[in-house]
Amino acid sequence: MVSKYGMGAMLLGALALCGGCADTGGGSQTSRAAAAAPAAKSLYDRLGGKPAITAVVDQFVANVAADGRINNRFATTDIPKLKGHLVDQVCQATGGPCRYQGREMKATHLGMQISSADFGALVQDLVAALDTFKVPAGEKGELLALLGSMKKDIVEVP
Repeated sequence: MVSKYGMGAMLLGALALCGGCADTGGGSQTSRAAAAAPAAKSLYDRLGGKPAITAVVDQFVANVAADGRINNRFATTDIPKLKGHLVDQVCQATGGPCRYQGREMKATHLGMQISSADFGALVQDLVAALDTFKVPAGEKGELLALLGSMKKDIVEVP
């Protein structure tokens, strides 16, 4: 049985958990120089903020719903709630003002028997959503790298 947050929560949980992975630099010459330079735009801003993230999440969830490989895992999912969690996860992980309040991904997906193939299908559905909105390759790569780092907490079946 699938948790009420479904497999989609696993995707962006990866992003939420990586949101605080910045290097503090420890006061090195390089970090002081970087601090003096204007701050680079956050991934959140480069993606277009919450409206753009919401649009991508809506398309992503629609892609998953149409994907016969994995859509059965969402049969009992509260879709509006899932979308809200996904938006908050991406928003927070990319440097936006939102705060994800859901469970950790390892605990959420424990016992769900999610396979590498399931995870791959979900990633393909996300890529298709990002492509629909012509998200630039750099930003798309950043999001996918964050996701990849969480695979070990989600996939139980090789």
